[in-house]
Amino acid sequence: MSNAAPVNLHATAIVIGTTGLLFVGPSGTGKSAVALHCIEEARARGLFAALISDDQVFITEANGRLIARAPKSTAGLAEIRGGGIVPVETIEAAVLTRAIRPIEPPFAERLPPEGETVAVLPSFLLPLTRLPLLPGVGAFSTLAAIHPEILKS
Repeated sequence: MSNAAPVNLHATAIVIGTTGLLFVGPSGTGKSAVALHCIEEARARGLFAALISDDQVFITEANGRLIARAPKSTAGLAEIRGGGIVPVETIEAAVLTRAIRPIEPPFAERLPPEGETVAVLPSFLLPLTRLPLLPGVGAFSTLAAIHPEILKS
């Protein structure tokens, strides 16, 4: 177990079922909007889904797992770009299992690199999924197609 201070990442974290997802990428790439869409779509399918933290995520390592929490100042809030700050149902913390990077066309590659990861802490990598944002296709449907196990978590 680690007693290190949390690392503050520019990201958005959610949980669907028992799967903790960390949405990563540069500012303005749709992390918050895609994460909120995934929460709503998962709930519409009868799955548990909630926000952990938007825009800033405190990450700690405990017993070989990454734990995500919100800073107290932003807990329960999400920013909708151009729409403002809104309250969102949240949970206090969750174990992260995967990072998600929303990407818009045109895509540089037809297929993502195999075994892609992202360094969340200097000594801790998460598997990374590139989530293509396709016109007319919901982000959650694409995520579920790539990772069908999320529907069973």
